Amino acid sequence: MAAKRASKTAKSKRVFGRPHAPAKMFRVGLYARVSTHDQKTLPMQMRTMREYAAKRGWEIAVQIKEVGSGAVEREIREKVMTAARRREIDVVLVWRLDRWGRSLADLVVTLKELSELGVGFVSLTEALDLTTPTGRAMAGLLSVFAEFEHEILRERIRAGLIEARRKGTKLGRPLTAAKKSAQIRKLHRAGVSKAKIARRLGIGRTSVRRILTIQAQ
Repeated sequence: MAAKRASKTAKSKRVFGRPHAPAKMFRVGLYARVSTHDQKTLPMQMRTMREYAAKRGWEIAVQIKEVGSGAVEREIREKVMTAARRREIDVVLVWRLDRWGRSLADLVVTLKELSELGVGFVSLTEALDLTTPTGRAMAGLLSVFAEFEHEILRERIRAGLIEARRKGTKLGRPLTAAKKSAQIRKLHRAGVSKAKIARRLGIGRTSVRRILTIQAQ
């Protein structure tokens, strides 16, 4: 009887002839971001995320803190994405969605990449958990909203161009460098370097090189 019980116990630990794999402990990457005028909330963000990770039984593998003043700045965030690409983390945890994404489009693009990498994403404030089926469905809605936002922007640009043409406004960048081509050639003949010409005339070095190349042809 003891042998039979042992046999049943051994079988119960197998699924389709294979042993059960032990439960995997998720490795989480914490990302907190604050503006230069709101740095006092940084410790609170990190503390709350650490507590949440502990409740979920996740191992904290990466902790990234970023302080920035502009909406387009997320340079240090790339360290989290690099850790995800290297399979060093299984989940990204943030305090709030706007701490992570620069815009709705940026949010969708990064979430899509994380999904393709098999890395989950959790935002505490919005209770968004892409490690669950419901959370992944919400991510699908975000992509719809991003496309909607992009289409509205395209329509505004088209409408603006049409209105500008109707008023006779000349479109395109002003030919600042072209207007200064004579000065560029004169300074170049005098032995002034291209970099100094660009600085002196307030134009790009690429424009200087282009105009001098055209002259040489």
